Amino acid sequence: MSPPSDWATFLSEPCAGKTSVEYEANHTIFSQGQAGDAVFFLLRGRVKLAVTSHDGKEAILDTLNAGEFFGEECLGVQPLRVKTAISVGSCALARVEMATMTRMLHEKPGLAELFVKHLLSRLMRSQADLIDQLFNSSEKRLARTLLMLSHFGKDSTTETVVAGITQEHLAQMVGTTRSRVNYFLNKFRTRGLIDYNGGAGFTVHRALLEVVKGDDGSVQTDGDLLTRPPRPRPRSRPAGRMDRRPPRAAA
Repeated sequence: MSPPSDWATFLSEPCAGKTSVEYEANHTIFSQGQAGDAVFFLLRGRVKLAVTSHDGKEAILDTLNAGEFFGEECLGVQPLRVKTAISVGSCALARVEMATMTRMLHEKPGLAELFVKHLLSRLMRSQADLIDQLFNSSEKRLARTLLMLSHFGKDSTTETVVAGITQEHLAQMVGTTRSRVNYFLNKFRTRGLIDYNGGAGFTVHRALLEVVKGDDGSVQTDGDLLTRPPRPRPRSRPAGRMDRRPPRAAA
């Protein structure tokens, strides 16, 4: 995926406070707790975002592809980085200083509109993740997480989850135990939904979409999978329950 055309125009314009940077694999672009002073646009490669607890446990929050941005929290009231950004393989980025980004958002309405659209998309995804946690089974949550981490789209046949995602990470993201994740991964592999051999990571096949299929038979893909709330299974009426509406009066 290449950057959206509006971003490509913005990023190609010479401007003070905007620089191009390249990193090799497993480079820490910024760390949780550091001062936030710039927004990063991913031009090539992948980046993973992670958080670390006080006792040292790490959780993967997201993986990003080319055309996405990160570190935008510095534009608000959050002076410190709340996540760590790490390159997955070699990558190329545009680094835009906070003051420059703020000025450009005020001066370029088209850029501001595109920026807000992506922020709203992330908000909708967060809401969908919450609904997924509340209503869906751990098996369906794991399938959805694998599809999201692989950036599976409507035209995809197979996609690969970025390297370094472990069963422990998946358990934290899904909200279940590592043993349950291992059980469902083996189940998915046996059914031919994924390929998984431990160190080489995960390859997701299109058939995995069947696991997140809605009760109406429809399948959410691409942006729908990430932003549309998952469809919880409807609750059936208890057996023997009577309709308590009052009887209709005689004419």
